[in-house]
Order: sequence, then structure tokens, then C-alpha cells
Amino acid sequence: MKPKKFYAVFAGRQTGLFFTWPDCEAQVKGYQGARYKSFPTRVEAETALSMNLATSQTELFLLDSQVNSRPRPGLTAKNTQNKPDGSVPYILDSLSVDASCLGNPGDVEYRGVHTETKEVLFAVGPLAYGTNNIGEFLAIVDGLQYLQAQGLTIPIYSDSATGMSWVKKKRVQTQLARRPGNQEIFQRIDEALAWLQENTYTNPILKWDTVHWGEIPADYGRKSR
Repeated sequence: MKPKKFYAVFAGRQTGLFFTWPDCEAQVKGYQGARYKSFPTRVEAETALSMNLATSQTELFLLDSQVNSRPRPGLTAKNTQNKPDGSVPYILDSLSVDASCLGNPGDVEYRGVHTETKEVLFAVGPLAYGTNNIGEFLAIVDGLQYLQAQGLTIPIYSDSATGMSWVKKKRVQTQLARRPGNQEIFQRIDEALAWLQENTYTNPILKWDTVHWGEIPADYGRKSR
């Protein structure tokens, strides 16, 4: 007997939780822009729905048709950080990424940390003559590669709408020109874009809600100059 699945429909004729594939299929088949995903438990499906629908700032990217992912410990009620102000909770078991650029352009650093423990899982830089947006983009892609290597399907948080957009489009829209001093950062951009073209991932890329949650855990504690 196949294990039971729970279907979360984020965009379809009707949205919400469905308990059978035929019921889910009726909402999304032939519907332009349909977004849905199956989960092994009802709690995971309901948590994903509440996070995706409660605020326009929470974006779930790559909710592909019939993605059969392993159980995701990050999407459980006990692993969300409930907020007293009523804002959407964030997932504790997740990866948070951020970048810092000292100058514009300037030296760029970026890193990924575990959202709950604040443990630094990877860090890169400084890379000469880059921009903060480039650093944010590279942080997300490096995060996806790190999680894939670890076999983890937990979400990634970023506070950069631009970086998230570049990852989604698989295109870096920067006006920064290549020059002798920034070969390394452009080499990383080229490698990141090639990786996005050649690989798929199931990790949701979520927008960090700085207004309600404060600075993202990967924040360097300094602002770009």
C-alpha cells in the first residue's frame, strides 16, 4: 500500500488542503499558474499553506507538480517560531543566508547559518569589487548546493528580494562590469548560473520578514557603505 499523502494547493481553482490526488488534480489540472505540492503528513501541508497564504512576503519557489520529497522536519508545528504579534512564524530548522558589501562596489562576503542554532555552515569572502545584490544571489545558490550535498530539503531564508528574483529567473541583472580586479566574483556568478541551469531542487526559498522577525540570523551586523 502506498503511503498516504496530503496535498497543499497554493494556486488553483480552489486552494487549501486536499486528501486525495484526484481532488487535488481537479483544482490544478489545466489551471494557468497552478502551484501545489504533496506532503507526507497533514501538519507539514497545513504549515506550508499557512506560511504561504498568510503573507504576501512569504514566497515558496519551485513548488513543482507532484514533487515527492522526503519528510521535511522544518515544516512542522513544533519547529516554527510563534510570534506574539500574530505575524507568520518562521521555520527554525532552516538555512538563513545573507551578504555584506563594504562599498558599492566593494568587498563582498556572504554566509549561511542554521536559523535556530546560528551555527555558520558556510562562509565565503571577501571577494573584491562586487555588490550586495551579487552576494545575496551567490549566498542563496551556495546554500542550495550545500543543502543538496547534505541531502537536506529544509527551506532557505533570504532577506533579498533581488537575490531571490535572480535565482528564480536564473539570470543576474547587474550593471557591474567585469574588470581585472573582480574575476573571482564573476567566476562564481558563472558557476552559480551554470549550476542553476543543470540542477533542480525542492528547497523552498522564503523571504525573511525583517519587520516582524528582526535581522536575519546570518546578518553581519554592519550595513553597506
